[in-house]
Amino acid sequence: MQLQLISFVLIILHCMDYTGCQQHSSSRHRQHKQISGVSSGCQQGGCLTCSDYNGCLSCKPRFFMHLERIGMKQIGVCMTSCPPGFYGTRSPERNTCTKCRSDCESCFHKTFCTHCRAGFYLHQGKCQENCPEGMVRNDAQRECVYRCPAECEVCVSSDTCTRCRPGLYQLSGRCHHVCPEDYEPNDKLMECTPQVHCEVGEWSEWSPCSRSGRTCGFKRGQETRTRQVLQYPSPFGNPCPEISEINECLLKRRKCPGERRKNERKERRNRNNRKDKENPGGRRERKIERERERETGEREDSDIRNKTEHRRRRGHETDPVTPAVGLVQ
Repeated sequence: MQLQLISFVLIILHCMDYTGCQQHSSSRHRQHKQISGVSSGCQQGGCLTCSDYNGCLSCKPRFFMHLERIGMKQIGVCMTSCPPGFYGTRSPERNTCTKCRSDCESCFHKTFCTHCRAGFYLHQGKCQENCPEGMVRNDAQRECVYRCPAECEVCVSSDTCTRCRPGLYQLSGRCHHVCPEDYEPNDKLMECTPQVHCEVGEWSEWSPCSRSGRTCGFKRGQETRTRQVLQYPSPFGNPCPEISEINECLLKRRKCPGERRKNERKERRNRNNRKDKENPGGRRERKIERERERETGEREDSDIRNKTEHRRRRGHETDPVTPAVGLVQ
């Protein structure tokens, strides 16, 4: 009887232990599934091989393997680029994400930081607590920057300025209140720029001697010559010299074509004006005379037309009539 009771108790304990194992196994399986869901597991597009428990085991080409820590576990994740604080290394076997140094917030390689953690300052790819001599700490960028000269606002070294303080002009890494010789201030760029002087070409030939646009009918005239501007000056450069010249010239006087008739008409008008002054009624008499001459000319023209028309009519009337030719029977 006691033996049967002991056997029954053992059976019950075994069943309880088995049930607990099943529940524990089911819980672990759900936890694995949950972890797999966090790391994207086999559903992740970059995975080449994977498991539901460990995530990605290998990645497709050009993807980086990154191990994400979840509690006490590390899950493999395939990424196109490594997250901040890691840098990527490539090899024929696999591409992996490697953690930067402890003082680096981001890095390009294990020996080259691009941004430092708080309390450190970047200089030549390394994070340092103290900057080298001649440099000061920039807390905003967490970098070591050069101690610029008093007149400089931004510099790349203690003696090379890239931007001057307001009102100063930059030239070859230095700041100037007044630009050196052969340079001029550029207020738009706040720089000293080289001066540009005017350049002109050769003189042209002298033009023909003329006066009021004519080349005849005078004795004294003018001739001109010009040259072109090859390079216009900058605001402070040497200005351009004269580009045209005028010279007095002498010409053997000769009459222009048609000038004789013009002079005759002018002289006739002058005679008529003198006559009008001497004889106030002369103008009226000449006007009456011109009207008579016009009427006489008109009558002569009318007579000529009438005679021509009369001869034409007589010619039509005296034309012989051609008799009709009868038919031969």
